[in-house]
Amino acid sequence: MVCTGAKSEEQSRLAARKYARVVQKLGFPAKFLDFKIQNMVGSCDVKFPIRLEGLVLTHQQFSSYEPELFPGLIYRMIKPRIVLLIFVSGKVVLTGAKVRAEIYEAFENIYPILKGFRKTT
Repeated sequence: MVCTGAKSEEQSRLAARKYARVVQKLGFPAKFLDFKIQNMVGSCDVKFPIRLEGLVLTHQQFSSYEPELFPGLIYRMIKPRIVLLIFVSGKVVLTGAKVRAEIYEAFENIYPILKGFRKTT
């Protein structure tokens, strides 16, 4: 069973447990075993615009940016193994984490880089 949309790890566990109970009440021999989180998503706003063209040129090995196909730069961080979607507006989506600390670590790694590509008017 896959549970999506929870705002915390505990909410996810609780929702999955409730669904297992629903399946049991329908007469199926369901058991709540081996719960694990496969993917966590976080988002934030750095509150400044970002020069995505410059970022992709200097971080080619980690990033791809094709604005005709998708408006965000896709940045594949190696450690932690997180994918970031970075938008010119300063909005950032981080995905692929197994634990919350990976989201925080990825943001701490990318923030100084993003500051270096801050768009000036």
